[in-house]
Amino acid sequence: MKNSPSDIAQDNWIDRYAPRTMRPYLRLARLDRPIGTWLLLLPCWWSIALANVGQSGNLPDPKLMGLFAVGALVMRGAGCTLNDLVDRDFDAKVARTRLRPIANGDISVNQAAVFLVVQLLVGLIVLVQLNNFAIALGISSLGLVALYPFAKRFTYWPQLVLGLTFNWGALLGWAAIHGALSWPPVLLYIAGVFWTLGYDTIYAHQDKEDDILIGVKSTALKFGDTTRGWLVGFYGLAVLLIYLAVDTSNPVWPFYGIASLAAMHLVWQIIKVDIDDPAKCLIIFKSNRDFGLILFVAIVFASMPL
Repeated sequence: MKNSPSDIAQDNWIDRYAPRTMRPYLRLARLDRPIGTWLLLLPCWWSIALANVGQSGNLPDPKLMGLFAVGALVMRGAGCTLNDLVDRDFDAKVARTRLRPIANGDISVNQAAVFLVVQLLVGLIVLVQLNNFAIALGISSLGLVALYPFAKRFTYWPQLVLGLTFNWGALLGWAAIHGALSWPPVLLYIAGVFWTLGYDTIYAHQDKEDDILIGVKSTALKFGDTTRGWLVGFYGLAVLLIYLAVDTSNPVWPFYGIASLAAMHLVWQIIKVDIDDPAKCLIIFKSNRDFGLILFVAIVFASMPL
């Protein structure tokens, strides 16, 4: 198996443009690696678009989409900060993570804790722009956010905890518009959980050898050589539930054509993934942004007048 490189990129925009004192914090928040923000944001945008299906061709509210984009950016950063605080000893022992700012000493534990509080406060400022039901729903996700960094210590299913956490926006986007929940966003949320189980299992295969050595768990270790079959199940259920979620809102026909392209992208992932090639796993993992954007376009077109 090929060695996993460090996930701290060198000579990117942070090194070129950011003040030296800010660089460790920007890296801690993963601002140089936006894929995590996309994966947190896209279920929010799906849900906002889904809330418009059957609403006479209304496009998603760009102001609301922008608000969720800011929220996803800061909450992803907060999640990464918490994760790196909890995992700092593990990270120092793993080739891919040993240069992360807390693990290598660029940021102290106290500095990281203050940075975490600042990010959470910004997230709260974003959240209170929504209705009361959405605010309560958003706050209720914090338990999952706090649980995730510890999940790999006691279960082979930390990817499930991540899925429950990362797809909360599938509920929140709908709630921000309707002030309540119903079956379509719930189905979309469950679909997102299965999607995350697929893509984060692929991601976890980068670290499986190190995970065995340091004693943490993942679905990559649980599934091993049977991973491809599990991906078929996870992605298949995700696609089915997405279709059901949108179909309950009586979409127009272009949705099905465009959503089929998204489904084909997941098939491509299953065919192309090589669980023993960390670089290929990372490429396939990052391609889930493209799946999410295609699906977003499909849901937007679901409410277009013909």
